[in-house]
Order: sequence, then structure tokens, then C-alpha cells
Amino acid sequence: MSQKVRAVIARGKNQPVTVETISVPDPGPGEAVVKVQACGVCHTDLHYREGGISDDFPFLLGHEAAGVVEAVGEGVDEVAPGDFVILNWRAVCGQCRACRRGRPWYCFDTHNAARKMTLEDGTELTAALGIGAFAEKTLVHAGQCTKVDPSVSPAVAGLLGCGVMAGLGAALNTGGVARGDSVAVIGCGGVGGAAVMGADLAGAARIVAVDIDERKLETARKLGATHTVDSRATDPVEAIRELTGGFGADVVIDAVGRPETYRQAFYARDLAGTVVLVGVPTPEMKLELPLLDVFGRGGALKSSWYGDCLPSRDFPMLVDLHLQGRLDLDAFVTETIGLDQVEEAFGKMHHGDVLRSVVVL
Repeated sequence: MSQKVRAVIARGKNQPVTVETISVPDPGPGEAVVKVQACGVCHTDLHYREGGISDDFPFLLGHEAAGVVEAVGEGVDEVAPGDFVILNWRAVCGQCRACRRGRPWYCFDTHNAARKMTLEDGTELTAALGIGAFAEKTLVHAGQCTKVDPSVSPAVAGLLGCGVMAGLGAALNTGGVARGDSVAVIGCGGVGGAAVMGADLAGAARIVAVDIDERKLETARKLGATHTVDSRATDPVEAIRELTGGFGADVVIDAVGRPETYRQAFYARDLAGTVVLVGVPTPEMKLELPLLDVFGRGGALKSSWYGDCLPSRDFPMLVDLHLQGRLDLDAFVTETIGLDQVEEAFGKMHHGDVLRSVVVL
């Protein structure tokens, strides 16, 4: 029997979101119903509302979430009712060519729930990133549930479900930052701030944070940046080179995802250095670089999908590091809000007033 719960819905492009009653069906084979305890407000949710992801309205927004498994469907044995979990949007299949090559973090056929949540009139909802967690309860594939230590705060744990994991993973997994490396991070919002923290956790000797907002630069210092650059007043490429002995950084992470910032990242890296693109560009953006420079500078140009994370491996480890006091995930929670404050939180995020607003249910 389906359950009636409150949830945040985007009914049309650029329309303010509304809190409405939706129906959550019982879990089918391989599925789970999760009682959501907290869900971060991510830029991706705003992209959905603006029609930047697709036009499959209405959307059930929210995806950076943690909660407790309430019920599971047939054949589910990885989680059970009562388990505290972080939701993820890359539930690996185990069968695609990436998984079979031992690279499940690239899984090309990730799972989502087969059944649909609906509005009261029966209209099917498109769940953001296959999760839809700005809701009191949500239906997901069981593989989207990663069990972690229940002593962690749900408001903190949920952020590992997307933005914070993307930034940490861009440094730790995709960029392969090693002890003693020099790292530059362009764009120091939630994802870029997490990349700074990841570089610090990896033991980078020099971490240069670049942004146009002094508030974000100050936060980056608290998260581990050794130097900051206000790119409104200073050429970031020249500044990064000057701070790295004239050579450029070993790893440069673009957490903005624009042609201008990618070009800065490309030229701010050392010879044979690595560029990591983790900021998400829009479909119309184009990049032009001299092919000779691409060849002559060597190194690696990488895109970071979800921080190239494997949730079953990375989420429990990062939660444990947080509980040990070695990873200050609380620093990303700017405020906690209710479901009816999501539209207001979008405005704050757009103006750079918060790292993360977190809906607590």
C-alpha cells in the first residue's frame, strides 16, 4: 500500500517549488523505502528546477540525503529495515564493461527504482538523480543505500551523497593528490571547498584556493588552503605559478565548469600536471585550446564523475574519518531548514551566502 508524504516539487521551468503531498509505493524487487532525516540543497536541484537537466517535469527534488531504511523489497539483502544509510546516485550494476574491468566507480548502467512516486492525481514524478529526497520518505533502488555508522549526524552524512563527495573525490580519487603535491582549486563553493579539504587530507604541501568571493576564500582557508587568490584583482594563472616556484601546480581542480576557468586550470598546471574538471558545464559551452599546447604540456586532462567514488568503499571511510575528528564535515553545514524553505535556500545559494543549506525532517 502506498504512503502519503510531503515533498518538494518543481512543476515547471523556473517556477518556484511547492510543498505537496505525494504517493510513495511499497518497494518492489531490489528496492527500498527510506525515511529521510536530512537532505542538502545542491546546485543540481536548482538546475532541475531551471530545466537545465531535462524537461521531464514535474520533478521530485533533493538527492544529498541520509535516513533510515523503513522497508525493502524482494531479493534485498545488502540493507535491512532500521539501517542508517546515505543515499547515492551511482548504484553500480556489477555487470557492465566498467564493472567487469574492476572500475565500478565508472559504472555505465547504474540502478534506480523501477516504480514511480506520484502526485495525488497519479502524475508520475521524475526523481532528481533517481533519488528525490526533499520528502519525508522516498523510494530508491537498494543499491542506492550505503550503510554507515549511525552515530554521525544525518545533516552531515547526507552531504557525502553528492557535493562534498564530488569535491573530496576530485582531489583524492580523480586527481590522485599525493603527499607534498601542490594543488590549486578554482571555485570554492561547496564542491571546491571539499576539494580543498581533500587535498589537505591527502597531505598536499601547498593548496591555492581561487575565487571571486572573499567569503568563500575565507572558508577555504579554514578548510585547509595555504594561499588564496582573488581572481577579480589578480590573474589566477600568474598567481598560481608565482606560488609554485614559477612552474604551476601539480594538480589543478576546476570546480566551476566554465571555458574561462578550465583554460585557467590548463595553463596553471605544471608540465605533466593534472587538470580535473568537477564543475558541471552547460550544454552550450565550448572550449578552444591550441592542440600543440595540449600535446606539449603533457600530463592528464580528467573529468571527475561524482568524485570517481565507490559509495560502498568511500562513504563509510569518510564517515569514520569525520567521527575520529580528522574530517570536519560540519564546516559545510551553514544552516538547517524545513521543507518549506527550499525555494529561499536556492536564493541564498545563488548569491553565495551559504555552503550548504540542509533540510532536516
